[in-house]
Amino acid sequence: MIPLGVRGQPSRNLGEAVVGRVTFVPVQRAERRDHVIVVPALSDPNAFDEYAGVLVNAPSTPEILSHLRAPAVHGVSTDHLHGGDVVSFDSRGYVRTLYRRGSPHNFIFATDRCNSLCLMCSQPPKKVDDSWRVREHLRLIELVDPETRELGITGGEPTLLEDGLLNIVTACKERLPKTALHILSNGRLFRYGSFARALAEIEHPNLMIGIPLYSDLDCEHDFVVQAKGAFYETMIGVQNLGQYGVPVEIRCVIHRLTIQRLTQLAEFIYRNITFASHVALMGLELTGFAISNLEELWTDPWEYRNRLAEATLFLASRGMNVSIFNHQLCTVPETIWPYCRRAISDWKNEYLPECSQCGARERCGGFFTSGVRRRYSVHISPVVVSKTPFSIKPA
Repeated sequence: MIPLGVRGQPSRNLGEAVVGRVTFVPVQRAERRDHVIVVPALSDPNAFDEYAGVLVNAPSTPEILSHLRAPAVHGVSTDHLHGGDVVSFDSRGYVRTLYRRGSPHNFIFATDRCNSLCLMCSQPPKKVDDSWRVREHLRLIELVDPETRELGITGGEPTLLEDGLLNIVTACKERLPKTALHILSNGRLFRYGSFARALAEIEHPNLMIGIPLYSDLDCEHDFVVQAKGAFYETMIGVQNLGQYGVPVEIRCVIHRLTIQRLTQLAEFIYRNITFASHVALMGLELTGFAISNLEELWTDPWEYRNRLAEATLFLASRGMNVSIFNHQLCTVPETIWPYCRRAISDWKNEYLPECSQCGARERCGGFFTSGVRRRYSVHISPVVVSKTPFSIKPA
């Protein structure tokens, strides 16, 4: 598992959080304000003037640090960092990786706040004022490699940033015109048509809003997200986005409370959100609130494999773009293997020992690290791959 946060000892001159692009070699003075240089040890503190910051692997003495004008964190591990990554570090000595240049799974964590309280939320919300994050996000966008293929925006609920979110999307359009932008939102604030219209008017060339829908029944959806009236707010938001031409992805996390009406939900989506660009059927991540609600939510994917197949094929046969995420190939019917995607974030992706002999491992999404530690299907077994693509049979 790739660490996204490490801790070291901050220098005394480290005040406000530092954000910079990682470099392991010296850069020109004109470029230093954008860079955090990583060095094994401090020998000549004067060599680092004008850098945004310095990360030092070895512990440093107070005497040497007193001559260092750039803010620094010392005694910190940087083995996981590469040139072009973007990091932030603060007065606690905590170093966060905000962007990894070599990864296809980068995202902006918009806010800790949320107006829902989903039973399986992997990032439990906090009631805090974190509007300061917008400034950090805009700085991050300035430092991201313009060749980045895709960038996610998640939370919390990104729309709670209001105009801040619009500013972020605008900055992405201007600074990262080649980068696809995927925003995860519950869609509820897009019930305000002016907000949906303002987002559309930015005219980002490659934008998608991923919005969860957990049932075709309002009471069931509202129970899962723990917010009365959320179903109708979400549906109005989705329709507003569709009206203004903003591409929408409908997402459903599958667990005991959502699987019973998955087929009906598929039909509801087809009849009411035909304009959806994509439908994503997601496996449960066993972290956050899902841990405390595990007994209420957990069901073995093997037990619902036929329902999953029925819903998937219903949508696919009607021309809708549908994908299955976070499911192991050995737990679902062969008929829907072509719809399974290997897209679990690389920094939290693991496999079981029995997967080492599986011929489909490179095509399989494997497991969230949290799932391996807590619970997973009892039907995990290696599969044998034939010569034809996606023709995979259990061993």
